[in-house]
Amino acid sequence: MADFATPGPPDRKERLNKSELLKELRIDRDALEDGSSSRLRLWLAIGAAVVVAVSAAMWLISRDEATEVTVEIARAMPPTSAGTSVLDATGYVTARRQATVSAKITGKVREVRIEEGQRVAVGEILATLDDSEALVEVELRRAQVAAARAQQTEAEASSANADREYKRQQELEQLKLTSASALDASRTQAEALRARASSQKSSVRVAQESLRAAEVQLDNTIVRAPFAGVVTVKAAQPGEMISPVSAGGGSIRTGIGTIVDMDSLEIQVDVSEAYINRVQPGQNVEAELNAYPEWRIPAEVIAIVPTADRSKATVKVRIALGTKDPRIVPEMGVRVAFLESRPADSNAPPPPRGVLVPAEAIRQDESKDIVFLMRDGRAERRAVTLGGSLGESRQVQAGVSAGDTVIVQAPQTLKDGDAVKAREAGDE
Repeated sequence: MADFATPGPPDRKERLNKSELLKELRIDRDALEDGSSSRLRLWLAIGAAVVVAVSAAMWLISRDEATEVTVEIARAMPPTSAGTSVLDATGYVTARRQATVSAKITGKVREVRIEEGQRVAVGEILATLDDSEALVEVELRRAQVAAARAQQTEAEASSANADREYKRQQELEQLKLTSASALDASRTQAEALRARASSQKSSVRVAQESLRAAEVQLDNTIVRAPFAGVVTVKAAQPGEMISPVSAGGGSIRTGIGTIVDMDSLEIQVDVSEAYINRVQPGQNVEAELNAYPEWRIPAEVIAIVPTADRSKATVKVRIALGTKDPRIVPEMGVRVAFLESRPADSNAPPPPRGVLVPAEAIRQDESKDIVFLMRDGRAERRAVTLGGSLGESRQVQAGVSAGDTVIVQAPQTLKDGDAVKAREAGDE
């Protein structure tokens, strides 16, 4: 039987080796704490860098975000022959000769021959009314004239026969072949029939005048143009009742249409009392229609109406147009510049030309007049030298060239170099 030896206690050397091994397996807490702090500081540094980068990117994006602006192209100054503007005003094109054409009588419209924009000649038929009653009246008066003439013929024949009989009675009386009473009776008969013939002649004249009146009434059923012009309003339709006076109910028309004599067009403007001393009859004027801002129309002051509007403190000025053109129509808005006349001087320097820009594009910056141009999507600040005014535009003598894109409406915070883009039409 084998003998098993019982292990005895380990010796000292073996115990030392195990102690060293246990020390190696122990976790070093100080080293662990130092590593965590380093990693935390690393992550904090990375986070700060990301925040800075994002902030810088947002700042760059916001800096490059384009501001919407309203722009307009600078245009060259138009040539002026009389001088510079001493006063600007606004008004309207008006017609000195226009009429709402109506019938002279009340009746039902049978036919309307006009349309808006149609040119008509003087006396041209514009409309006709129902003339059935007028025709009957005319025929009746014609019959009365015929009857009166027949009665006149009969009376004249009887008068002539009575005159012959009276003459025979006179001859017989001279021969003592008739009595005095027969002669007196014959004379009385001749005078009576002569008076009757004269009365019938007057009756014929009365009948003829009645016929003429009936024919006038018939002609009144035809509405004619009182002068040559253009139809601007068509007010009636066939079947409607028309009257020269208003019935008050609104069911009866008072006019067929409105005609305007385009040769009588002129401009009327209201000038403030404070500046009316700058306007004189015969003064040269440049007119600019709102519909055609590039078109300069020569004009001249006709008269200053010698009365003032108390409510508006203005005086009306009439201006004659120097050009007749179909583009000029009544009630158009117009801007006028009253020009300062200058004597002709061949040695005088030519007036500054420059360009025209909208007045609202001019800004003040450090007591200087500036404008902003749009170039390559950026705002460019320009100092300018200003001249006179022309309507709602200002003359820029230096700093802007014709064809430059001028920023008209933009935030007051706009600076040189800011990104901008033109506002599309229709955007607010």
